[in-house]
Amino acid sequence: MDYKTPGVYVEEVSVFPPSVAQVETAIPAFIGYTEKGPTSPEKIKSLVDYEMLYGGAANELPEFVIDGDGNITGDIPGTPVYKLYHALQLYFANGGGPCYIISVGNYTADADNIDPTELESALALLRKEDEPTMILFPDAPGNTDLYKAAMQQCADLGDRFAICDVDPVEHPTDPAGESAEPFRNDIGTSNLMYGAAYYPNLATSLTHMAADDEINVENNTVDMKLRHTEAAIAADPTLAETSVFHANNGASKDKYYDIKKRIADATLEMPPSGAIAGVYAAVDTKRGVWKAPANVSLNRVKKPTVHLENSEQDGLNVSDTGKSINAIRFFTGKGVLVWGARTLDGNSNEWRYISVRRFFNMVEESVMKATERFVFEPNDANTWVKVKSMIENFLVLQWRAGALMGAKAEEAFFVKVGLGETMTADDVLNGKMIVEIGMAVVRPAEFIILRFSHKMLES
Repeated sequence: MDYKTPGVYVEEVSVFPPSVAQVETAIPAFIGYTEKGPTSPEKIKSLVDYEMLYGGAANELPEFVIDGDGNITGDIPGTPVYKLYHALQLYFANGGGPCYIISVGNYTADADNIDPTELESALALLRKEDEPTMILFPDAPGNTDLYKAAMQQCADLGDRFAICDVDPVEHPTDPAGESAEPFRNDIGTSNLMYGAAYYPNLATSLTHMAADDEINVENNTVDMKLRHTEAAIAADPTLAETSVFHANNGASKDKYYDIKKRIADATLEMPPSGAIAGVYAAVDTKRGVWKAPANVSLNRVKKPTVHLENSEQDGLNVSDTGKSINAIRFFTGKGVLVWGARTLDGNSNEWRYISVRRFFNMVEESVMKATERFVFEPNDANTWVKVKSMIENFLVLQWRAGALMGAKAEEAFFVKVGLGETMTADDVLNGKMIVEIGMAVVRPAEFIILRFSHKMLES
């Protein structure tokens, strides 16, 4: 300040170093088809938010037929074509929070309407969004072309992770091996540390969802709805004659409840990615992104569609291809557990574990955003000290939380910056400030080995 007039002047002096704010780690992006709504990426916080903006599930129920003898026919599909809504049900039931939705179009009556090119175009829109940290394609499980494109985006941006579903293959004796082989053959070898695959599908407690007045019934050759609303009948009393529940038929209400029970009993089989995204979010919130998202039970899941034993998981978890597939298994007395924590790069000592890859994503993104304020600052020792202190303070917090290994902070990480240490004089002349950061991230105890032996009598 240029002092010229006599008086008292107040100056505020900044003594605290700048800090690194940790970015969010569990914001998935669901890409798929919706009943309505915008096609631009939108953030929601709950299933209610989704329903207000995008509507509900697709009505994929058949037309039920009640013949003259009172018999009811109509095959209810076990797996929905449009899975996004049901994947969100699993996501929120398993601890999910805010997420992004990218709608690629509305439901149609054509069951073959799932177009991978539309989903890939939506993935390109996601590239412009900074906040999402996970990518899912519930409507196209097992589509390795989409997964490869997603992992390429993850590698390019360095702040997100892809969750892949392994499409199940029917096989009488080796369903796990038969399902893993085509997936591993098609997934390629690039950017595998940015994705994780899960198997098998899940038998859930979810059911088809449709309003009674959207369910068609042929009752003794008369086309009806299962039940018109009371408001609709009050406006047009003749609708009562075309409603199974209201029709002048002594057994009509019994048939109504029979059909409702059939729908309630026909629970859905779903790919696991929606539930797994919820597990990631819950573990990140309760423990931290450095904790492996495994040995966690799944809600609204009755059982895996394939019962895996240890010997069958051996070939999934550790493979000579290096492409690990995480199993979801049922354990007596424990329920359905996520029983794997590896990325698709299962032979890599650096990026074998999901938690390590996602922790590095978080630190890299957090530090990058915090250091943007130093762009065009003088490239001298004053700036270097500020940057180093800022990053060290952030990593100390991570070490104290249990994310980094080491009895002392200096054993858990290092931050280096300076002339002659990370930079040459030529680097400084070219405007480069190079900071080197090393971290000893905790790794999951994947194999706990208990060794027992006889002890000789000593007295």
